Amino acid sequence: MSLTSFVLIGALFSLLGIGMWIGLALLLVGILGMVLFTNAPTGLVMLTTIWGSSTSWTLTALPLFIWMGEILFRSRLSEDLFSGLAPWMSRIPGRLLHVNIIGCAVFAAVCGSSAATSAAVGKFSLPELKQQGYDESLSIGTLAGSGTFGLMIPPSIMLIVYGVAAEVSIAKLFVAGALPGLMLVILFMGYVIIRAKLRPSEIPDDTYEHLPFVEKLERSRLLIPLMVLIFCVIGSIYSGIATATEAAAVGVVGALILAVISGGFTFSVFVDSLKGAMITSCMITFILACAAFLANALGFTGLPAALAGAIGSLELSPAALLVALTVFYILLGCFLDGISIVVLTTSIIMPLIQAYNIDLIWFGIYIVLVSEMGQITPPVGFNLFVLQSMTGRDLLSVARSTMPFFFLLVLALVIIAIFPQIATFLPARMSAH
Repeated sequence: MSLTSFVLIGALFSLLGIGMWIGLALLLVGILGMVLFTNAPTGLVMLTTIWGSSTSWTLTALPLFIWMGEILFRSRLSEDLFSGLAPWMSRIPGRLLHVNIIGCAVFAAVCGSSAATSAAVGKFSLPELKQQGYDESLSIGTLAGSGTFGLMIPPSIMLIVYGVAAEVSIAKLFVAGALPGLMLVILFMGYVIIRAKLRPSEIPDDTYEHLPFVEKLERSRLLIPLMVLIFCVIGSIYSGIATATEAAAVGVVGALILAVISGGFTFSVFVDSLKGAMITSCMITFILACAAFLANALGFTGLPAALAGAIGSLELSPAALLVALTVFYILLGCFLDGISIVVLTTSIIMPLIQAYNIDLIWFGIYIVLVSEMGQITPPVGFNLFVLQSMTGRDLLSVARSTMPFFFLLVLALVIIAIFPQIATFLPARMSAH
């Protein structure tokens, strides 16, 4: 069995190392494992597995939520978001830096993508913060760190992928991400407040401080459309009125209406959003289908069961297991994006997680948190690339700016490990309805 794992793992990393598409690399390694180490009919297993995994009804929520995010990303709603939030931040230490944090949280609740959240909020906030004299490193750090909310706060594309791969309710995963997402917002805002108190020179005077209260209220009207959309999408799931797929359809219609009302929607924007959603959805579906085949192939070789048995024989405590998995996932996050990490590891890790009686809903939130760390760690941190392209700074400089937020994510991981109810409380209440 050690020869099987050595050959397959070596083949996978070799293919990824030469730059092959992740989905194609997974497919080829699955074929290699079936041919070399089993007597099963490779072609039949491949066809039935890929067809079954790519035609899952649960998966239909994915392209709809991606399209919703693409529509909002290309509209003027990110500008409205900044304009509506900025006047209310003047009395909080850190001032407009909190617009990055809260803005990313709000946009994440209607987007589902980490990189898109960073880009949408940053394209308007970064020039404004630079013009007003905010420390650029802190501006970049808050934006890159807060952009990871797109992976946690529902509707999260990554939670959909995990739900499909682990066969867990996507609606419950969405609801489970709400409180941990709010906790991250509080941690990030707390850090900015403390830093602003310790280094007041990094925070310039606020131009919104003397804005009349009536005008602040007037600007707040810009936030109403997004708030309504969030309520319709997430509220319909939590209340049980709609499934995740039905809520996604509502979200797309709502996003189209908001984009038209905001005045930034054209036929060109419609086509570009549809094209962007199609490309991203096809890429993720291809990876999921190929990963499903690889998981099936590994099942025929007996590798996952053997690995679970080997780790089980070490008699690790649940805490020690989670520490080991955290280090493993952080290392993977340095080279792979979150979705790839989920589809690569879920089939192997799941038997082990079930053997330790770890709640699968909680584990979904855990795996998103460690994947969020990967979004801001070089050399393949996607949020780092987004901010590098927007600021022109080198990658290591951007990475240094995000380090405090990496450690805040580690702190969040410790908190949900000690208090798992943060992730499991709301889903449990859903099941009680």
